[in-house]
Amino acid sequence: MKGLFKSKPRTPVEIVRQSRDLLIYFDSETEFRESKREDKMAELSKNIREMKTILYGNSESEPVAEACAQLTQEFFKENTLRLLIRCLPKLNLEARKDATQVVANLQRQQVNSKLIASDYLEANLDLMDILLLGYEDTDMALHYSAMLKECIRHQIVARYVLESPHMKMFFDYIQLPNFDIAADAAATFKELMTRHKSTVAEFLSKNYDWFFGEYNSKLLESQNYITRRHAIKLLGDILLDRSNSAVMTRYVSSRDNLRILMNLLRDSSKTIQLDAFHVFKLFPANEHKPPDIVGILVANREKLIRLFADLKPDKEDEQFEADKGQVVKEIASLEPSSSASSSSSGERSRFPGT
Repeated sequence: MKGLFKSKPRTPVEIVRQSRDLLIYFDSETEFRESKREDKMAELSKNIREMKTILYGNSESEPVAEACAQLTQEFFKENTLRLLIRCLPKLNLEARKDATQVVANLQRQQVNSKLIASDYLEANLDLMDILLLGYEDTDMALHYSAMLKECIRHQIVARYVLESPHMKMFFDYIQLPNFDIAADAAATFKELMTRHKSTVAEFLSKNYDWFFGEYNSKLLESQNYITRRHAIKLLGDILLDRSNSAVMTRYVSSRDNLRILMNLLRDSSKTIQLDAFHVFKLFPANEHKPPDIVGILVANREKLIRLFADLKPDKEDEQFEADKGQVVKEIASLEPSSSASSSSSGERSRFPGT
């Protein structure tokens, strides 16, 4: 007889509404019987898993656009996202993983050709504060950061994060002792610094001094090989982007920055040496080199040229060889001015023979 009375499948809207009611229950401070709590947690976990199936499909079926649109619209109609983020630590591990995937997918879902997640987040930007502080919680860091990475796909969110006090904390998060969390923070940091080019250019122009002060001292001069490797690669990506041309010109006019790059050219890692070269080459290529930059390059000319003679990638690279030849040519042709000679006299000892 049971087969004759199968329950009607719930609609996406019903699943979201029931999930919201359950999240409100868990978000409250009210004490409930443990058995009742477990039942409701199992129900919530099931709902989240069903939302994930609707959005991603499964082995038997692809996601249905109309169902995805209904779920997305209902999800952002009220504070379901806020409740889910706040209650995430109370969920079991599998439910956290499912919830993270649901939130990530919803950032890309369009309803009537519009990303409604962006509109919701614009009105609820404080949620990013919760996600950012998640790096300080070992159990929650990877879940919250996965949500954060998808949320900063929206330019309004990326701008908020860049301009928030939390931005400075990335320089510490990237060096956390937990490798997975540190690597994840580095990936989020890279996404922030490369995705929305006009926003990044504006941020760097306004925050040049403190940003590159932290970048140089905490990342490029870090004792950690992986931190240095990622930092020099990302620095090249930032400075070589046309949107950041004004920032690049300012960066390559600094003798302190040149000193750091020359030290990285002597790093024990060939990978770091090669990535450092791609940033270093911008200094001699600068058409308006300050006299002290010219002086340092001239003072270390012979040692630089000897180093470049031995600097080669593992695989033959014609473009790299052409770039290297051009750098050597530019350095060889430099003539020091009297002011450059005096200002650079102390720099010789900073680049010992190789």
